[in-house]
Amino acid sequence: MKSVAFHNLGCKVNGYEMDFMQQKLQEKGYSIVPFDGNADIYIVNTCTVTNIADRKSRQMLHRARKMNPEAVVVAVGCYVQTDSEKALTDAGIDLVIGNNKKKDLIPILEEYLAEKKANSARASQDKTLGGKTIVDINHTDEYESMQITHTAEHTRAFIKVQDGCNQFCSYCIIPYARGRSRSRSMTEVLEEIGSLAKNGYREVVLTGIHLSSYGVEKGNDFTSGKLLQLIQEVQKIHGIDRIRLGSLEPRIITEEFVKGIVQCSKLCPHFHLSLQSGCDTVLKRMNRKYLTEEYYEKVCILRKYFDHPAITTDVIVGFPGETQEEFEATKEFLRKTGFYEMHIFKYSRRKGTPAAAMKDQISEDIKALRSNELLQLEKEMSQKYREAFLHKTVEVLFEEKKVVEGRNCQIGYTKEYIRAAFETNENLSGQVHSGKLTKLSDSDILLFKP
Repeated sequence: MKSVAFHNLGCKVNGYEMDFMQQKLQEKGYSIVPFDGNADIYIVNTCTVTNIADRKSRQMLHRARKMNPEAVVVAVGCYVQTDSEKALTDAGIDLVIGNNKKKDLIPILEEYLAEKKANSARASQDKTLGGKTIVDINHTDEYESMQITHTAEHTRAFIKVQDGCNQFCSYCIIPYARGRSRSRSMTEVLEEIGSLAKNGYREVVLTGIHLSSYGVEKGNDFTSGKLLQLIQEVQKIHGIDRIRLGSLEPRIITEEFVKGIVQCSKLCPHFHLSLQSGCDTVLKRMNRKYLTEEYYEKVCILRKYFDHPAITTDVIVGFPGETQEEFEATKEFLRKTGFYEMHIFKYSRRKGTPAAAMKDQISEDIKALRSNELLQLEKEMSQKYREAFLHKTVEVLFEEKKVVEGRNCQIGYTKEYIRAAFETNENLSGQVHSGKLTKLSDSDILLFKP
């Protein structure tokens, strides 16, 4: 059978979908090989979240063509969904597959291969086959059904339960790449997690393009009922010890929702609440649906019911029109809130979004300065959070071997997603052990002693 090489760009949802495509090809008898070597087929799972992501997607596709000019180069995902015309006319791409057709990769690919074999001269120039694989994602209610039995990771599995987004933030192209919000059936999710548990996975991460919209298919309003119910049902699955949640919309954090999840003993107290800016005027320009006061209230609710929960977030610096005063307001809000980790992004102008046409675009030099300031603040807050767990008893799910401070260790994570290292030559992967965190290493890993 032919050899296939994958390269994935973008989010955890993309990663889940790549795992599915790879699994199906393996089941069909294809050989999976590294991307940086020779392969018969190259599949690039593309991203379009920024102009840079678009460029990286094209670069990887063209790199594949250079590595083997005779190979079949397949472009799938968000970049080709938002710029299908450019992808279909790119001489370096043989097949173009949009987001709601990834599940049909094998029949599309095999039809192409058969056609190419029958008439290689015509097939090498004919792009219409690829054109048939892109649906108008903005007018579909179909949830693309996928199910995996294993992933690239050995102890943790990311489970896609939702696709699409109805929020239309002014800087974001994703609603156009992924379409409107669509949810996976709870029965199918539970079947998949049950199968993964039987295969030895101990932890699952529920994820989606806009996870908070799980079970809510129309409009911008959403309630937490369906997501809470899903968490409660996953809690019952034997073999699963931990449940994590992907990025959450702050507005889903209500007293009712948190009272419900705190009763789920397997749920990790690790919450990623997307913020983007700590300044109300910037949030309004971003078309975010909350202000800082409401966001802070949500953080307080989580801290009311959970003991020292890990709260992480995303922040964009240099959004169009962001003044120094607005940036300082953001910095002050971040200090006040006190996050465990922050992902800091310099605003990237994305063609096709309202923000790209806004006046007062910020220079790259100023973005870099502001980013560096917040990265330093993030480092300080993250260390403070981890130090608060020194000498406390925690549970660690071990995952892999690693050398820490010159010693052979097993590395794992606490429920709060703090990395911990235990000096041993044993293979503890997939095992959960209780012990104390004794010291913060130079590599920001807490040393663990059972």
